[in-house]
Amino acid sequence: MSYKAEYIWIDGTEPTAKLRSKTKILADGTEPPEWGFDGSSTNQAEGHSSDCVLKPVASYPDPIRGGAHLLVLCEVYDVNGEPHASNTRALLRPVAERFAAQEPIFGIEQEYTFFKGSRPLGFPENGFPAPQGGYYCGVGADEIYGREVVEAHLENCLKAGLGLSGINAEVMPGQWEFQVGPLSPLEVSDQLWIARWLLYRTAEDFGISATLDPKPAKGDWNGAGAHTNFSTKAMRENYDAIIGACDALGKEGKPLEHVRNYGVGVEDRLTGAHETAPWDKYSYGVSDRGASVRIPWQVERDKKGYIEDRRPNANCDPYVVTRLLVDTVCAELEQADLV
Repeated sequence: MSYKAEYIWIDGTEPTAKLRSKTKILADGTEPPEWGFDGSSTNQAEGHSSDCVLKPVASYPDPIRGGAHLLVLCEVYDVNGEPHASNTRALLRPVAERFAAQEPIFGIEQEYTFFKGSRPLGFPENGFPAPQGGYYCGVGADEIYGREVVEAHLENCLKAGLGLSGINAEVMPGQWEFQVGPLSPLEVSDQLWIARWLLYRTAEDFGISATLDPKPAKGDWNGAGAHTNFSTKAMRENYDAIIGACDALGKEGKPLEHVRNYGVGVEDRLTGAHETAPWDKYSYGVSDRGASVRIPWQVERDKKGYIEDRRPNANCDPYVVTRLLVDTVCAELEQADLV
């Protein structure tokens, strides 16, 4: 007997990487082994030396095929045994290990937009739908578009054992969000990439495409982000660490370092309008969705909890975002003896 293993990896397409996958048939009872692929077709190698290596790092039940079939998340390596230049997971691993004692955890809010042809789902052929207002967490066929895809995607993620914590309709027609976490840096990043793959694969069956474009509709419409909720053990226990984390993210050089690595097209989304802070100005505040970093109201009340970095784009690489947040905040808390 055999089972199907869908090997999933992140390619080298620039400026925004794509997900790739292919199927390997394996004998029952065997673990997914290393495998290879043609890197010249994924922007990860030249044709004269095109072999790249897939190293399985996590596996999940395949909700599409069912049974004993698996989704297998892989890191990409060169044939010399070194992580490929596009392998951002390899850069997160040592940072996560270094600061593991601080117990950093994340919850990432992944916004995305459905398209039917060249238009966002719910946009008429000519002109625009009614202005924003009733779409966010709305109900009814006049305001909600694509719910059947969203429900199928949620069910697939849960069957795969992913740590989703919720879904909701977003501010623009055809725009939705799912939340992954709270989980450790590697777990939340791995599961977000698998949830994205399942989003594209689920929507495929409905003849609909999903995009992580941070500004899918120009004009007076909200963009799409990946608001990143973050805490350490110390932040979950005292407010001084919360303020220390916010201050760390605003230290000289840090705001631009983060924003420049928070997804392609971040300047188009972080304009200071539509519940964003300007991309080139750092701020934090309690219950302030117009700040770079929001301290939720209950965190100020309880004097402990987490912060929300509102700057990452929908198309961000979670391995990069979590690495930067852990490295910046945990190093500062350690130095300030706030751990």
